[in-house]
Amino acid sequence: MSLSVKIVKKLKDMTLDIDFHTAGDGGITGILGSSGCGKSMTLKSIAGIVTPDSGRIVLNDRVLFDSEKGVNVKIQDRGVGYLFQNYALFPHMTVMENVEMAVEGTKARKKELAEFYLHMFHIRELSGHYPGRLSGGQQQRAALARVMASRPSVLMLDEPFSALDYSLKEMLQLELLEELKTFEGEVLLVTHSRDEIYRFCESIHVINRGSIVASGGVKEVFKNPGTVSAARLTGCKNIAGIRYIGPHKIFVPDWGLTVIIKEREVPEEADHIGIRAHDLKKAMEGETENTMDCRLGRLLEDPFEVTLVMENGIWWKIPKNRWKAEMKENVPFRLVIPEESIFFLKDL
Repeated sequence: MSLSVKIVKKLKDMTLDIDFHTAGDGGITGILGSSGCGKSMTLKSIAGIVTPDSGRIVLNDRVLFDSEKGVNVKIQDRGVGYLFQNYALFPHMTVMENVEMAVEGTKARKKELAEFYLHMFHIRELSGHYPGRLSGGQQQRAALARVMASRPSVLMLDEPFSALDYSLKEMLQLELLEELKTFEGEVLLVTHSRDEIYRFCESIHVINRGSIVASGGVKEVFKNPGTVSAARLTGCKNIAGIRYIGPHKIFVPDWGLTVIIKEREVPEEADHIGIRAHDLKKAMEGETENTMDCRLGRLLEDPFEVTLVMENGIWWKIPKNRWKAEMKENVPFRLVIPEESIFFLKDL
């Protein structure tokens, strides 16, 4: 099974210009981007809720949309399951009735499949309840049961955990991963959370202002985002412009630092450097290459982590137990930027 999407849609403040396809291996494909970048509009175009200005959408060799040939399959005939951010359950219907709405066939068939999916998502005892009486997690399970009961060829999850509190969110993420193992179709997960993308997905498309700025395997994209916008969206805090000196040397004006690259060549087209906040290290005594003075601007303390924000804008994140036990809560004199953790970026 596979999904191919190549569409253009002119919007009020940008143009959505998307081109991607899934591998068809049953893995989860992530679409990462900030609010208003075009993530949800992409899903709505696939579902048929929105009609692109031009392009083509093909699901399992079946053309759902083709602007040149005048093909635009109706929403109900596309075989697309769409879990909306607010779950979109019908408030005047019970959980059972909501799920039965997605099933075609006789009354007995509707009830049989509805009970099957309610059991799968562990909410059979809530079948007679109305959505207003359900918790956020229960509403999500009911919405998923309804989507899955429609037997879709592709399942699209639009920010599925955005409305949940932190403790419930992690539990439901684990449950959803387990439940999706039985789904044989394509899965698209849209989110602005890098953690959800990294936890769930095998491949990723990063969208910025309507265009894909990075694509590939999740770990590969996080290791080498390629563009400034993709680096920011995957959570990189330390990004700065560079001055190219040679194939093995650059100068970073914002950091006041000359960086030596020995194991590879600096791409001439790169105009920025990036390094994740967890990858910085305390410089050892006598170590001078790729090091900078530590001048603390601000210290941010989280439950399990400490963030040191330097005066030059560098962020350094340290596990709290290491900060207390190893570093004795003292800021080191110098930091080193490990060459292997550096990635080079282009500002598109």
